[in-house]
Amino acid sequence: MSLLRDIARIIIIANTILAFYIVFHRRRSVSTTWAWLIILLVFPVIGMTLYGFFGRGISQENIFAINKQHHIGLRNVQKSITKAPKKISSSDTSNKAKMVVHFFDRQGESPLSKNNQVKLYTDGQPMFADMIQDIKNARETINVEFYTFYNDDIGNEILNLLIKKACEGVCVRVLYDAWGSMGATKSWFNQLCQVGGQVLPFVTSRNMITRYRINYHLHRKIVVIDGKISWTGGFNIGDQYLGRKKKFGYWRDSQVRIVGSASLLLQERFVMDWNASIQKDSQLITFNHLLFPDLDENEIHPGDIATQIVSDGPDHYNANMRNGVMKLMSQAKTRLWLQTPYLIPDDAMFATLQTVAMSGVDLRIMIPCKPDHPFIYRATQWYANELSRYGVKIYIYNHGFIHAKTIVVDDDVSTVGSMNQDYRSYDLNFEDIAIFYDKNFTSKIAHAFEEDMKQSTLLSPEMIAKQGRWLRTLQSFSRMLSPIL
Repeated sequence: MSLLRDIARIIIIANTILAFYIVFHRRRSVSTTWAWLIILLVFPVIGMTLYGFFGRGISQENIFAINKQHHIGLRNVQKSITKAPKKISSSDTSNKAKMVVHFFDRQGESPLSKNNQVKLYTDGQPMFADMIQDIKNARETINVEFYTFYNDDIGNEILNLLIKKACEGVCVRVLYDAWGSMGATKSWFNQLCQVGGQVLPFVTSRNMITRYRINYHLHRKIVVIDGKISWTGGFNIGDQYLGRKKKFGYWRDSQVRIVGSASLLLQERFVMDWNASIQKDSQLITFNHLLFPDLDENEIHPGDIATQIVSDGPDHYNANMRNGVMKLMSQAKTRLWLQTPYLIPDDAMFATLQTVAMSGVDLRIMIPCKPDHPFIYRATQWYANELSRYGVKIYIYNHGFIHAKTIVVDDDVSTVGSMNQDYRSYDLNFEDIAIFYDKNFTSKIAHAFEEDMKQSTLLSPEMIAKQGRWLRTLQSFSRMLSPIL
């Protein structure tokens, strides 16, 4: 027994010293540092194992693979944007829009395109029907990039269609996150490879276990057809996104279909992600006009919605997308409406939301009524309760599960994308958003929010007071661990 006690002491002392070293030697937020320190100290050995897989930074090998990529099509994109008509949406000339556009394009990587036709989808049935039709109509290239591509009914329907298009001679590429696409095995995707299609797991989701890093995921959802038509938003490929899973019920999400030169910007994002993930030189994508076509006079004038495509990930030193979104939110004068399945803001975002609410802006946030991840949902409840005390109107969506990631700022700026309002989207995931500087389109996003309000419950002080002691304890504990959830 004496020997066992000595061994236990050695383990605890070594664990404590190692815990302080590994947590503080890497630059990270204070809240994340303390969350990991608690895990490491409270759960010796087990905490170290968890940290080894979930707490370590993105590997330098992956950072190099991602950061060495060049913008092979950006020059052609700029040329198409230059050809665009000079007519722009009325909101595009506002100081608010100019400041946000400049913030995101200060490196010249997110130019504003002013000639896009954009359609909003909030239901999976019409969204998948139209996306499938676009794929059927593809003539040259189909590029698909998703966090989740499930081996289920809709997944097999789309995979079989891609196989058919590859047999017709269309260049088909699929990039997916292996962690988010559990069940979609290599042999399943090989059906497409056998007929000339190409399939790759994203660079960070390849060999996750052997590299001891499983916390960095491709969370983007992008489809680009012939470089002219594109899709992005919150929908992945899977039956649950059609409301076919009892656990979630009806699935409420937001996706956009873009026709215009903004599609070339999404194409550029896909190409860079693909080239970072290749395993053989023969898979490298080089510039060609099939991917980045010179849009003719008719194709370049389908609409006048000013659109900016922004992407970000843990390969960047700063959380550029989060910072830019905070800047956009801080410009709100009359209203700021958000939809997010996960409401776990970091300190900077929480302070922004608090400041906006206390400035008299109509701040509304819509969250789900049910969890898909229990601890994350309890943390979401904690932040919802806390924000409501500052005058934020928290709407709990009751008609199934809301997965939409949208923002409405006043009457003239809105966003749709893959970024949730949580630590993971800010710091760990590879995300993208489309920002629309257009009053008419923003009114459509706002109208969808208003329709969802009819099937939502406004969180009240009475509802918070009725939450039991155990639930409040679980919420507080989940909030404490929220930086690492």
